[in-house]
Parts: sequence; structure tokens; C-alpha cells
Amino acid sequence: MMKKVQIPGGEPAGRVVCNACGNKSDFVEIAENVLVTTRYRQNSDGSFTPEENDTEIFGAVKFLCGKCGEDLTQYHAHFLEMSF
Repeated sequence: MMKKVQIPGGEPAGRVVCNACGNKSDFVEIAENVLVTTRYRQNSDGSFTPEENDTEIFGAVKFLCGKCGEDLTQYHAHFLEMSF
């Protein structure tokens, strides 16, 4: 069953606004139990350049107000749709 995206009611329509403090610009996404794999190529001078980066999330993901820490996870799916 696919989860319905909850769209916030801020202005313009769909803008996330923290109900606790009114913040509408600073947000934090927190992912638990994350595995990050980065593949590097070593250059002829001995330095390294990242070639590829894979991230797997095995735990919960939270979406929080970046000012007061209010839990806004109900809008996380909307956040993902609106991240460009």
C-alpha cells in the first residue's frame, strides 16, 4: 500500500511552516542506521578523487524544524518530492 503524501498548508500552497515556531526556511533531515560507501581513484600524485557514492538507509528518517527541532516527519514525503 502506497502512503499518501501529506501536503502542508503554508503559503504558497505546499510550503512547509513549523507550527511550533513559524520557521519556513531551515529544516533538517535525519537518517538512522546509514551505510555510506564511497569509491575513490588514486591519482598519480598520490591524492584521491571520489568516483562514486552509494547511501543505504536502514533505519527511520525524520524531518525536523531546523530552528526549534519540532518533528515535521509527516511532511517528509512532500519534502522528497520538492527536493531538486
